[in-house]
Amino acid sequence: MGGEHDLLLAVDLQNDFCAGGALVVPGADELVPKINRLAAGFAHVVLTQDWHPPGHCSFASSHAGHRPYETIQLAYGAQALWPEHCVQGSAGAGFHPQLAIPHAELILRKGCRREVDAYSAFRENDRHTPTGLAGYLLERGLRRLFLVGLATDYCVLYTALDARQAGFEVVVLLDACRAIDQAGSLSAALQKMAAAGIKIEP
Repeated sequence: MGGEHDLLLAVDLQNDFCAGGALVVPGADELVPKINRLAAGFAHVVLTQDWHPPGHCSFASSHAGHRPYETIQLAYGAQALWPEHCVQGSAGAGFHPQLAIPHAELILRKGCRREVDAYSAFRENDRHTPTGLAGYLLERGLRRLFLVGLATDYCVLYTALDARQAGFEVVVLLDACRAIDQAGSLSAALQKMAAAGIKIEP
């Protein structure tokens, strides 16, 4: 499927987002064999990994009187609060045990700074701090990105939008993504991606 200038970008296929994890995305486990098969058709694959320090600003437990799934205002703007998840070095932060993409060329860890979250693989949630991924891909001559993984309405969405803004052609393989989908967030995400010129394949 993937040509020499194409990349499969597999987002956050980690234990904490799968069955038994701290922040389960419905249907996440069923994606893993599907993404393994897709990856076999790409010469170039990058994996992303949520990698939060203890006490991260996105954890509801870091904010007295607040609960998971509330939204608060931080220095950089609105921030959804989550259960503690993908803590650096924890079992929950590890990749799903059945994920088998040995030829992945890069693992990009995000959300590593305690004071700012990072949904996107390209920029932190302050919308200014780059991760360096765009430069890596440009230097490698990779121009078209195929996105899969978790969650469609958060990390996949922001990664897709930032990739498009950085000038990449972006395709979201919807059947290989799963969403949290709270209060219409999936529908809103699909509308935002379509408006940005992102191709969505069912």
